[in-house]
Amino acid sequence: MKKLLLTAVTTSAIALGSLFSVSAQAADYKIDTEGAHAFVQFKIQHLGYSWLLGRFNTFEGDFSYDAAAPEKSEIEIVIETASIDSNHAERDKHLKGSDFLDVKKYPKAAFKSTGFEVKDDNNAVVTGTFMLHGVKKTISFPVQKIGEGKDPWGGYRAGFEGKTSLKLADYGITYNLGPASANVEIHLYVEGIRK
Repeated sequence: MKKLLLTAVTTSAIALGSLFSVSAQAADYKIDTEGAHAFVQFKIQHLGYSWLLGRFNTFEGDFSYDAAAPEKSEIEIVIETASIDSNHAERDKHLKGSDFLDVKKYPKAAFKSTGFEVKDDNNAVVTGTFMLHGVKKTISFPVQKIGEGKDPWGGYRAGFEGKTSLKLADYGITYNLGPASANVEIHLYVEGIRK
């Protein structure tokens, strides 16, 4: 009887362990850059008269999210600065040079979260370390959950968006574009596929 009871307890523990293992893995997502369902875009004023918009075409990252414990969420993203695309080849060449991103010296920009403050079911503030132009700073910005659920290919997805404004001079980018262009807005849209 003791042997039978021990076997039952051991089997239950293994099954329970497997269940928790699946739950832990279920919260990990790969950002879907391969399917182009994620975007890192920027927006900066041009002379104070209009907006210049662009994006970074090459980046990768992962995030962890569980609706039952959203405060444990994490995100990490790495951007190839040479992939900047403002839809104008000559301007992009200038942006990649030493006046701005200096992509040969600083080929990567990156963000890694250190905290996730939940505001409600769909809104939070993420805090983390952002590195640009060789400078690391702690930043915080609001994020919004767009949605989550099964996709048509048998997978499971979750998507978020976030926006922040950065002062270029804080990151050692001091090229004078005029006072209206001192800050750049960064817009992040991520759709992740659950691993």
